[in-house]
Amino acid sequence: MKLKDLKNKNWAGGMIIACSAVLFYVILTNLVPIWDTITMIVGFFSPLIFGCILAYIINPLAKSLFEKPFKKIKNERGRWVLSVVLALIIVIMVLGFMLGTLIPQLFDSIKTFSSNLDGYVVTMRVVFKRWQISRYIDVDKFLDSSENLWKIVIDYVKDNIGNIVDASAGVGKSLVNWALGFILSIYLLIAKNQVKSFFATFFRALLPTKRYDGFRSFLCRCDGILSHYITYSLIEGILIGITNAIFMAVMRMQYIGMISVVVGVTNLIPTFGPIIGGLIGAFILLLIKPWHALAFIIFTLVLQTVDGYVVKPNLFGDSLGVSGLLILATIIIGGKMFGVVGILLAIPFAAILDFLYKDYFIVALQARRLKDDEENAKSENAPPDEDNDDEK
Repeated sequence: MKLKDLKNKNWAGGMIIACSAVLFYVILTNLVPIWDTITMIVGFFSPLIFGCILAYIINPLAKSLFEKPFKKIKNERGRWVLSVVLALIIVIMVLGFMLGTLIPQLFDSIKTFSSNLDGYVVTMRVVFKRWQISRYIDVDKFLDSSENLWKIVIDYVKDNIGNIVDASAGVGKSLVNWALGFILSIYLLIAKNQVKSFFATFFRALLPTKRYDGFRSFLCRCDGILSHYITYSLIEGILIGITNAIFMAVMRMQYIGMISVVVGVTNLIPTFGPIIGGLIGAFILLLIKPWHALAFIIFTLVLQTVDGYVVKPNLFGDSLGVSGLLILATIIIGGKMFGVVGILLAIPFAAILDFLYKDYFIVALQARRLKDDEENAKSENAPPDEDNDDEK
């Protein structure tokens, strides 16, 4: 019996609903093992996944170098390899600059914090007593002096040494995966045309011509949204970081490099990123000069207002025309499933879901409804059955 004939049976609908209910129940009762299995499988392929993501992010820069500075080179293969190598050098230099700016100033800020810890302890005691927190916590016991505070930190480290070791091992494993992913990204970028040709041949053989064209159009549109968003998000983060550095230099604030890098990087995180960057910068400045922290917060509010209403609309155009609720839901789900990468790519994924819903799902439902209405109209206007008339 064919599937088409099976669908016309009276009991087919009920059977499908019953099987779906059983399957849904099985999934719900085994959700944790299923999710652990998926996470384990994804972990096996994490270097490859990271390499693909990194190659995709670097690809627009390599493509720009291929089309503009090196366009006079006739050998396309050598031209592309040269573009990839230069793009990787630029990325490594940028990362080196960021780390070279962050690490020394981070150690400097830790040193400043340690040397001024007694003053911070006195201030915290005053604040705790003013806010009546001392009713619930014995402030004098915990904040007697900086030495007592350091003792609390050391005791906490001793009590949680196992968790710290596990976390360190996890960080080391992640660094290895990132290194492997970086190496894979180089190979993927250099062999980009071969990889594209392989998948194009596979899907052309797998799908009918009409479906292949639709699938290809869908992928091209997704690629346009993602590459557009990634490219202009990086440009926006650089602009925000430079603007922040200029303001801090004019106001003669300390830790210009570290705070500006943090603000620029956290600005890549949708919705919550600017808040996180502003709070980190304000906290660092608060340890040095409180009025600098206040000025920094006011400037951050103004800068993010200008960024939200002027810079973003001009950079991203209509690609941000997505519901804020959908973006927030995508951030939460993406962060749970894919971590930082899921959060960073929440907006383009929300844009893809939005156009999938509007251009495919709704259109398919409307076409199905129109087809059902036409079939109902035909059945209503059909002449009576002659066999029934003879029996009568």
